[in-house]
Amino acid sequence: MFGKEKSQYIEDSKFRYTMREMKKNTSAYVLALPYFLLFIVFTAIPVLISLPVGFTNFNMAQFPKWTGLSNFYTLFLADDVFLIAIQNTLVFAIITGPVSYIMCFMLAWLINEMPGPLKTVFTYIFYAPTLAGNIYATWQLIFSGDAQGPLNSILMNLGVIRGPQQWLTDSRYILMCVIIVQMWMSLGAGFLAIRAGLQGIDKAGYEAGAIEGIKNRFQELIYITVPAMGPQLLFAAVMQITASFTAGDIGRYLTAFPSTDYAAHTLMTHAFDYGSIRFEMGYACAVCFFLFVVMLLVNNVIRKAMSGILDT
Repeated sequence: MFGKEKSQYIEDSKFRYTMREMKKNTSAYVLALPYFLLFIVFTAIPVLISLPVGFTNFNMAQFPKWTGLSNFYTLFLADDVFLIAIQNTLVFAIITGPVSYIMCFMLAWLINEMPGPLKTVFTYIFYAPTLAGNIYATWQLIFSGDAQGPLNSILMNLGVIRGPQQWLTDSRYILMCVIIVQMWMSLGAGFLAIRAGLQGIDKAGYEAGAIEGIKNRFQELIYITVPAMGPQLLFAAVMQITASFTAGDIGRYLTAFPSTDYAAHTLMTHAFDYGSIRFEMGYACAVCFFLFVVMLLVNNVIRKAMSGILDT
């Protein structure tokens, strides 16, 4: 009984402490309330509703009709394009996720080593692509399929290719082009989180490291910098892998829709096709729910792996 009473006392103490802290920060919660309301209405509720809708036939004009597992059977047993989308999404995520994450960290670290004013300038330069509204026209020009296209012209002058290549219509090159553009746009919230984490590291840790025998910047990076910014690194990892799995707009805007041989067709593109074009919302929700489960599993694996690495 004493053990149960002690456990209950600890829980009550935690609850009282939490309530006191919430009262102290009431103004902060009030300021954050509009965001939480919008998040709940336009993100949390649609995600929760997508599961039951995935078991229905819903065309947005009539009341949903319950169809059970019919949509999921069709996805895995009769939808060849869905299987292509899974393959493209996995290739896309495996390449862009880790590469973009490492690129975010290395660029943030290099920028952090610069003098004060240059930090701000280069942070904006690398973050700006994520804010650009119509960048796809620029990349379509770069990947232009005629001999005067910038990429074709450079490669032909260097002797790498003999004639112009159709980068955005040839299925051999489409996914590669989309991956390149995705990595160019990948310095988003994760990049800023790592930049903030680097700036928040206590300088005393580096001084203590020098006393303990750390001799160069690389050792500082491995033994002091990385362990000191675990939350930021974990947040950036989750953001990067999420962005990789949910990429779809790049393929649609950069290439034709659908792309040649569905070479740039991802799970998000498949959901867009059925949800926004065919208005088969039940089927689109089934695709989104499958993607949600995959992302949840991958994020859990990433969290455990990152936690193990940072704890060591």
